[in-house]
Amino acid sequence: MHSGIFRARQLNIFLFFLLALALLLFRLFYLQVVKCDFYYKIANEQHIVSTEVQPRRGAIFDRNMQILAVNINTDSVFANSRLIKDKEASAKTVAQVLKLDEKVVFDKLSGGKGFVWLKRKISPQESAELKALKIKGIEFVEESKRVYPDKSLACHLLGAVNIDNNGLEGVEYNYNNYLKGRSGWLITTQDAKRKTLESYQYECIPPTNGMNIVLTIDEIIQSIAERELYKAYEKHNAKAASIVVMDARTGAILALANLPNFDLNDLNKRQSESIRNRCINDFFEPGSIFKIVTASALLEEGLVRLYDKFFCENGEYKIGSKVLHDVHPYGLLTFKEVIEKSSNIGTVKAASLLGPDKMYKYIKLFGFTGRTGIDLPGEVVGLNRPVEKWSRVSMNAIPMGQEVTVTAMQLATAMSVIANNGLYVKPRIVKEIITENGEVIKEFPPSIARKVISPKTAVYMRYILNGVVENGTGKKAKVDEFKVGGKTGTAQKIEGGTYSHSKFIASFIGFAPYEKPLLAVAVCVDEPHPVYYGGDVSAPVFKSVVEETLKYLNTKGIKAI
Repeated sequence: MHSGIFRARQLNIFLFFLLALALLLFRLFYLQVVKCDFYYKIANEQHIVSTEVQPRRGAIFDRNMQILAVNINTDSVFANSRLIKDKEASAKTVAQVLKLDEKVVFDKLSGGKGFVWLKRKISPQESAELKALKIKGIEFVEESKRVYPDKSLACHLLGAVNIDNNGLEGVEYNYNNYLKGRSGWLITTQDAKRKTLESYQYECIPPTNGMNIVLTIDEIIQSIAERELYKAYEKHNAKAASIVVMDARTGAILALANLPNFDLNDLNKRQSESIRNRCINDFFEPGSIFKIVTASALLEEGLVRLYDKFFCENGEYKIGSKVLHDVHPYGLLTFKEVIEKSSNIGTVKAASLLGPDKMYKYIKLFGFTGRTGIDLPGEVVGLNRPVEKWSRVSMNAIPMGQEVTVTAMQLATAMSVIANNGLYVKPRIVKEIITENGEVIKEFPPSIARKVISPKTAVYMRYILNGVVENGTGKKAKVDEFKVGGKTGTAQKIEGGTYSHSKFIASFIGFAPYEKPLLAVAVCVDEPHPVYYGGDVSAPVFKSVVEETLKYLNTKGIKAI
């Protein structure tokens, strides 16, 4: 009896282990066969790592291949908080070296994460100092950082990039697709401690570095323009200032600057008022510089001749219920003198011969009803109304630069029309796109958009505008070594729907040299005080910039830019 019970127990135990073995084999079959792909995928995700390899962002050069923007390799700092024992002491030390908030660093080190950024793209000094401390759990990785050797030079034109080297503004933004390149990938194996096993590298797809951009900007001319603009900005206590220097023949922008500006290498410190590229983002009533459009239209239409005379009412001219004034009282003036002395009364009387339709025709031809097409982001169009929306007094205001708005870029381009024998050439900022090896991928040749006025009218206008400098309101633009031409403007700003008597925009637009115009320049200074006339504030900037630029270019032997 006992032996039967014993055998029954043995059988039960045997069956139990047999069942357990069967379950174990079934589980093993399920894991190894049925769920094979699932667990294989998990294992690969844990041990096979795909790492993005960042490309080098393309450099930006001036037209003489001087570097304006380039990328360098630099360290970024991260922490494995699990390996850091004394988090409080480590946070204090790291915060001091990296100039960070100690509490922020401590919170990151206390989060229990295996990876957390502390600071990206640190300086070589910060890297060396932190590495010397040998804090366990503080690690470094090499990244590519955008650097601008000349700091604030051409800052609004170049733009900026974010921490991941993507363009945010200016050329950096507009040509980001060319500059940024294409990422590569490195597929490797890591062990249980997440250490890369170099001998188990499966695949490497190298990155494609970005293209290089060659601008039309000349670093020397840009420096000259910024220096002289800053002198006027400081001397006249201005709110802001802008300058555009362009090759009148080709539309190539040789210099473009705005004040206030900022350091491209330290974007965190820039102020809100310094961000805008005022040359293309700000529009304003031009005042008397707009008389170049009125004068060109009258001459082109054959409605006046240079020495036709207009009575300027001794400085006061009643039109309806309003009285139009000149800064100085004038009697009988020739049309040439009307523009030279910037007589509002003479200009309005002459413009009455045009009529609204023809006036608007030339406003449009000179480019004031649309964007210039400059290859920079954010260009605005002024509020210039079609004829059907003009008031009954518009023809008394628009010919002398009221009820219309312009940008500094539009003004420089309009002046280039007169300098370039009546042809409107589209302004451009990029000369070409090249590879790392210098192979040209894309060129940006000059683009003539249209004929605005005849060469004969352009010659007459240059003669008048030279008279403005020699005999009229632009005497402070006069250059000793060669003749130039230009037009002054002093525009009242609008406050609360009326013209201000204390806030002005002082402007000067001109060309040089007179015989064979090469440069077209626009200088605009916002709210200078106490002196606010364009002939006193902006004309001297033109003089200095043109004088030094033409010496630098050596006009006798200059080639097309």
